Amino acid sequence: MRTPLFFLLGAIVAALVFGAARLVGNDYVFFAGYTVLQFVVLATAWNILGGYTGYVNFGTAAFFALGAYSTVFFHKLYPLPIPVLVVIGAAVSGLVGLGMGYLTLRLRGSFFAIATLALAVVLQTLVVNWDYVGGSRGAYVIRPAEAPLLHLPYIQYLFLVMLALALIAIVIARTIEYSKLGYGFAAIRDDELAAEASGVPTLRLKLIATVISGALMGMAGAPFPYYIGYLQPASAFALEYAVNSIAMPMIGGTTTWFGPLIGALLLGSLEQITTVTISSAVNLLIVGVLLVAFVIIAPNGIVGLWQRLFSKR
Repeated sequence: MRTPLFFLLGAIVAALVFGAARLVGNDYVFFAGYTVLQFVVLATAWNILGGYTGYVNFGTAAFFALGAYSTVFFHKLYPLPIPVLVVIGAAVSGLVGLGMGYLTLRLRGSFFAIATLALAVVLQTLVVNWDYVGGSRGAYVIRPAEAPLLHLPYIQYLFLVMLALALIAIVIARTIEYSKLGYGFAAIRDDELAAEASGVPTLRLKLIATVISGALMGMAGAPFPYYIGYLQPASAFALEYAVNSIAMPMIGGTTTWFGPLIGALLLGSLEQITTVTISSAVNLLIVGVLLVAFVIIAPNGIVGLWQRLFSKR
């Protein structure tokens, strides 16, 4: 299926999802749905570098927070529409991803993963000591009651924005998977030394993967201050972003664009149900248990398990 047709079908599905959510008539559906869609974007973004290319990134929270604090910065300087803030967040996070990739992508395995974790720690320290964006105290971002032009309640507008971002992230991931760029990523993942010996420009491709992955994470973080209303370093750099963005693709399947989508919808929905019925404190416990179970039972995720069962038949 060609990308324009896939995008059109995705837009139709997105419109149906938004219409169904409005029919429910409960604002909590939009609050919970926003979070699930946010994790769809983060899981898909992580998979471009971690799944397609094979470089495990522990710095998801750093790129997400860059997008969020870009919004806080411009909210104080000169308030801009959310679509513009999304583009700015993507640009800032993409540039930081380029810099991080240039400095760290010569490292491999656990050394690269530790370097990405160090990036998150460094950025959090900088934000905590930057008073203009709130520092350690945090910053209030008061959202309007209604979205401009659309005349929707603002939470519905944020849900619509995140729905569009999820569609964009999925289309980008699918396009990469079936392109020469995706084949280059797969060659690096399978055997980087052999790929380099065969003439694959490994460093250039890894930089591209880092930029795209970081930009998508920044996009996911840009609307977050308007969603939460009060942004502080502990919420922007929360551990759940790093853990979920890794667990969701691994549970769904990391070698295809469809895996992170399945993992994010399954795990994100389960976390929202648990938050309402039990407590949000057990979410990371659930993620850990499911991750260990899937590593043992289905190391290639749900998609890999389905393919294995289908091939046997």
